[in-house]
Amino acid sequence: MKIKILLLFTLLFLNISGKSQEKPFDLYLLIGQSNMAGRGTVEARDTIIPERVFTLDKNNKWVPAQDPIHFDKSVAGVGLGRTFGIEMAKANQEKIIGLIPCAVGGSSIEAWTPGGFHDQTNSYPWDDMEKRLKIALQKGKLKGILWHQGESDSNPEKCKTYSEKLEVLISEVRKLAGDETIPFVAGELGRFKIKENSKKFAKEGISPAKTVVKETKTLMKKDNNAAFVSSRGLHHRGDNTHFDSKSYRTFGKRYAVKMTQLQKK
Repeated sequence: MKIKILLLFTLLFLNISGKSQEKPFDLYLLIGQSNMAGRGTVEARDTIIPERVFTLDKNNKWVPAQDPIHFDKSVAGVGLGRTFGIEMAKANQEKIIGLIPCAVGGSSIEAWTPGGFHDQTNSYPWDDMEKRLKIALQKGKLKGILWHQGESDSNPEKCKTYSEKLEVLISEVRKLAGDETIPFVAGELGRFKIKENSKKFAKEGISPAKTVVKETKTLMKKDNNAAFVSSRGLHHRGDNTHFDSKSYRTFGKRYAVKMTQLQKK
């Protein structure tokens, strides 16, 4: 019954006739690679229609946020985004949350530049994100950016330039949104991934994943409008790369806490 009531609320809100409501959304941009897109197993709880939380689907239509909200690959599943949206709606009772999922599994930070190509998905992550952001901004105002990426750059060569590339990305995406003070929240790679990566490159005397995390954390500390989210205590789904569903939900809550703190500054 509760689900039917929420569905009715959603349909009334969206107005099936095609006319949108005037109340603007608080928009949040979700970018990065697979751990932002989500690879957790979808359970019944992940498909319950949340109140006042919508997502821009692959057809650029606003729909209720039910996992998977990403569509980068067929394996997309539970991620941190939906839980983040629910928590932000709880913290802002008068607001309607609009999620803009744009993460692309397997993408390196190099793909997140204008014209950058990602061969696994035959897509242009930055360009596609830019198009979707422009569409979303017709519905509201961007209130924050969520970033989780780095696994693809956790090798001896790519990790060397990760910091400078991330710094440019943060600056450029804020410019794209028209506000250079928009909160930017980045998450730590899974500690299981860091451990595995350290073993892999032990002979070289380097841990690329640790470097990526260190550089990300350092940049977040330097920026008054940025924050870093710990992955302490979170677990993988059995592949030493992707979080499990429970951990994604916890991660989403942690992102929401950091985002709320930044917005109150």
